[in-house]
Amino acid sequence: MSMRVLAGNACVAVMAVLASATACSKTQNASDTAAAKPDTTTAAMATPITPTAAAPLNDANIAALLDEANAGDSTAGSVAASKATAASVKSFGRRMEREHHLLRKAGEDLVKKLNVTPTPPSGDTLASSSSKWVDSLNAMPKGSAWDQAYIDHEVKYHEAVIKMLDKTLIPSARNAELKALLVKVRPAFEAHLEHARKLQAQLDKNA
Repeated sequence: MSMRVLAGNACVAVMAVLASATACSKTQNASDTAAAKPDTTTAAMATPITPTAAAPLNDANIAALLDEANAGDSTAGSVAASKATAASVKSFGRRMEREHHLLRKAGEDLVKKLNVTPTPPSGDTLASSSSKWVDSLNAMPKGSAWDQAYIDHEVKYHEAVIKMLDKTLIPSARNAELKALLVKVRPAFEAHLEHARKLQAQLDKNA
């Protein structure tokens, strides 16, 4: 199965919070970008993630998804920053690594302020799915097909984020500050999606 088809089958529905974060420690950033050791063969792609708790998500569930989502895409971005072939894809990877790290820091600061302990919803497999996707990125050989697989996945990822924000996360947030930040984050994901779609179109044209 081609890497592009694998990427096309992946759709990770996750969320993130955008807030002002002017500095991040190198130690924290390293923890975001530490990936699992790659398998000798291409790992399975990340599976679709949707909350499966019987009750609506609570703020602790949202906080857990926030952290998992940002850690996963920051790590994938760090792989792209070093492994992508096209300069434009490398640059996009650096952007994802940097901005999702800042989003993660913002989420951590918020839950600390709110005294909320992040608690994954029942059936959550986001962290394990993100790890599998990073494994697959590490296992794939470098080249244009790698770039295409990564960008195809990023398009679907951000489409899923926006859908989940609109349909689940924003409506489920009880705390006013958390809800406000979820609303604030949406334009950032729209910008990420627009960037990824432009790169996807460029790669398709050059294929």
